[in-house]
Amino acid sequence: MTDPFTLFDQWYAQARETEINDSNAMALATADARGRPSVRMVLLKGHGPDGFVFYTNFEGRKAGELLVNPHAALLFHWKSLRRQIRIEGAVGPVDDAAADAYFASRSRDSQLGAWASDQSRPLPSRNIFMARFEEASARFAGGPVPRPPHWSGFRVVPERIEFWQDREHRLHERRLFERQDDGWCEGLLYP
Repeated sequence: MTDPFTLFDQWYAQARETEINDSNAMALATADARGRPSVRMVLLKGHGPDGFVFYTNFEGRKAGELLVNPHAALLFHWKSLRRQIRIEGAVGPVDDAAADAYFASRSRDSQLGAWASDQSRPLPSRNIFMARFEEASARFAGGPVPRPPHWSGFRVVPERIEFWQDREHRLHERRLFERQDDGWCEGLLYP
């Protein structure tokens, strides 16, 4: 097989059946302008040959790092399946239509939370955040909640995708796909 997206779809479908919570959770690793790394969990909200999509507040740390250094690594770890997938690639923002469509699909409280949060900035008390949430709720009472101008998504366009399968005695299987011109080159890595 030389199409990593078909293999991803197969593994992801199995994870959705076996993982109890958040089978779409992935670790996102970024680095700032000085190369200092940072990692956190985000949720995959779309994927395909054009890349892997997640959404966030563009005024937070992760977005700031991605806008300065537009490269990232993703890691899916499905412990129940004893598998993981590593993805590395360039990053760019999704278009406004995609961000609007996804934002409209979120729960109203999640939409209001996007207006209330100054993501990654210090918060003196939880009460302040909840008051801001209530202010947003009153502001948009009786109508739809529009997507905030500072909220959108990123797409990681993979250059490398590694599929790792646990095997007995640490004799793991590692399949590596690397983008080359219009296709993918597949190989194996030692465990």
